[in-house]
Amino acid sequence: MSLTRDDVVHLASMARIDLSEAELDRMLGELTVILDSVAVVQQAPTDGVEPMSHPLPLTNVTRPDEVRPSLTAREVLAGAPAEEQQRFSVPRILDADS
Repeated sequence: MSLTRDDVVHLASMARIDLSEAELDRMLGELTVILDSVAVVQQAPTDGVEPMSHPLPLTNVTRPDEVRPSLTAREVLAGAPAEEQQRFSVPRILDADS
């Protein structure tokens, strides 16, 4: 696929990017290289290759969700300046209209 300068002007307009004349010329060359590279990648034989989200297998590194001993609500709220219904009470920062 070959791009024209008008294509770059159109793309820049859609992206709402103001480009100078020199930038338009430079972007034409850079976008052409990108599109040529994509065309090469698209020619790779992918028959029988399953789609994947990552080139390497990933495993979840989080710990299992297990119930463990922890502080009670009373212990957690003991140092709070104010509490309401077993929750930290903080000053309102937004009006009801916000």
